[in-house]
Amino acid sequence: MDIISQLQEQVNTIAALAFNTIGTLQRDAPPVRLSPNYPEPPPTATNAAEDAANLAEQPQLMSAALVKAAKQFDSLVAALPLTEGGEEAQLKRIAELQAENDAIGQELQKQLEAAEKEHKQVQELFSQATDDCLNLKRPD
Repeated sequence: MDIISQLQEQVNTIAALAFNTIGTLQRDAPPVRLSPNYPEPPPTATNAAEDAANLAEQPQLMSAALVKAAKQFDSLVAALPLTEGGEEAQLKRIAELQAENDAIGQELQKQLEAAEKEHKQVQELFSQATDDCLNLKRPD
């Protein structure tokens, strides 16, 4: 897998971890009274000690996974090849590639036109041949 694909995969991994982390934090957050005008939130599960241990451990594990994924992303970015010559050299190379692309595009267009012309000739010859065959086999 090339480096760009690896970077894209790592970004997807980071996004999935962030999504799951936030979702878990929202799901497991204890209810909170927002205003004195609202009633008290309902009591939570019966084994509060076990839930408290899980609530304290899960964010740490998920944070560690996020940090690990971010470090992997950073190492992939560091592995990218350095550009030679800076922005001006890149712009020059892009212009060269664009000119090459245009030249190849024009050549392909010429080949397409020649192929369409040849196809038209073949159709005309085929039509003429079928007409000649039909003229020979006329029922009397």
